[in-house]
Amino acid sequence: MKILLFIFISGLVMISCNQESTSEDAETDESNTETFSVMGKSVDVYTTAKDSELRLGQTGTSTFASAEQPLESEVSIFVNPAKTFQEFIGIGGAITDASAEVFAKMPSDKQEELLKAYYDPVYGIGYSLLRTSIHSCDFSSGSFTYVTDEDPELGTFNIDHDRQYRIPMIKRAIEAAGGELLFYASPWSPPPFMKGKEDMLQGGKLLPEYYRSWALYYTKFIKAYEAEGMPIWGITIQNEPMAVQRWESCIYTAEEERDFLRDYLGPVMEEEGLGDKKIVVWDHNRDLINHRANTIFEDPEASKYAWGIGFHWYENWAGGDPMFENLHQINQSYPDKKLLFTEGCNERFDREKYEFWPNAERYGRSMINDFNAGTVGWTDWNILLDHNGGPNHVGNFCFAPVHADLDVNEWVYTPSYYYIGHFSKYVKPGAKRVSTVSSRSHLLSTTFVNEDQSMATVVMNQSDEAIAYKYFVGDQMTEVRIPARAMQTLLIQG
Repeated sequence: MKILLFIFISGLVMISCNQESTSEDAETDESNTETFSVMGKSVDVYTTAKDSELRLGQTGTSTFASAEQPLESEVSIFVNPAKTFQEFIGIGGAITDASAEVFAKMPSDKQEELLKAYYDPVYGIGYSLLRTSIHSCDFSSGSFTYVTDEDPELGTFNIDHDRQYRIPMIKRAIEAAGGELLFYASPWSPPPFMKGKEDMLQGGKLLPEYYRSWALYYTKFIKAYEAEGMPIWGITIQNEPMAVQRWESCIYTAEEERDFLRDYLGPVMEEEGLGDKKIVVWDHNRDLINHRANTIFEDPEASKYAWGIGFHWYENWAGGDPMFENLHQINQSYPDKKLLFTEGCNERFDREKYEFWPNAERYGRSMINDFNAGTVGWTDWNILLDHNGGPNHVGNFCFAPVHADLDVNEWVYTPSYYYIGHFSKYVKPGAKRVSTVSSRSHLLSTTFVNEDQSMATVVMNQSDEAIAYKYFVGDQMTEVRIPARAMQTLLIQG
């Protein structure tokens, strides 16, 4: 895999030198820019494929010709750049305590390699989004808060714990990304005393007498991190507010989250001079997301504080398929609110499954469908874990796109890393999604036009057969072939 990464990076250097089923129910924005045209342009194709050494490798360049009527016997993808939708804010992952602790154990040259692999837009996949936790989560070596027990006045608040591993890595990630990352934070639980518990584990509820104190806790976190030179874009109110987990967790009904936002968190953020920070509600799965949206967004006083709604992908824990349609319904009902994917990972770590292709396809399928439903940004969970899927203080070991084999001090780049890269490297903040559909369910697709007028169409082949397809952009067309179980990015330079 180290050799494959070298080939991938070498190819990207040469590239730099040479240089979805559409959401028809969403409101289109045709005032964005002039209509994109491919007249006189070529398309470069980059591919990652199962049972091959292709990892974001360039596999072809072709030119366009005038399109002819497609046939039912042919497979086609149709892009209409005249129909634009949501503006994209970024793709990235979370720097947790676990990620930072693993990172610190690796040699300095390996640390630099990882930072470039994730954050450098030329040598890596150009992450532009970052999440972290407010004090501990399951992916910490133990539970901790930023105050001593029974301190509702928060006079003991400090972030010293984070200065050992987490803050240094975040600062280096921001630097590797060119000095700027869209950075937000999420709490897993209030301190134990605010829930009347001995610890933060196994759910519980925020006690009403601590609502204001907890609201102030967010503001102290933001100010403390910003004092360290790390601007915070926003916060989510509560990670997974309907899940009683064996790790840090806290339960809010929809009404409780609405009232906390409306009567405490929103006003306190404004009082503390942080009214410009974005507040994201829900931060849980797609299954109950519509009830949460209806409850909060239908209350004008609560809704005015909510930038949008966040979601995870774990709703299929009880069986069934991902509920992408629920996102379409929110986008249709509340077009002024943003959809943000805040967490997803492949669970049940198994060291023998680093190359398990369905893990990568879960990313591709979710990202394409989420974007086509109106999602503006997409955040992976841990950017890095060790060769045991941790550390995790409650044994909830999971996959990350990159793992550190600490026995030999090497990085393991899983196929998920490359599948994410098909989006994050070529779709940049400020891009607009444009109408894209496939004529066959075997191929999933989505397209964005960047501010520099380059256009990236991402195509995923879910089948076990290679597929030749016709790629239509407006009234122009070219032919492309995608291997079985593969992801492609079709890049047209501006």
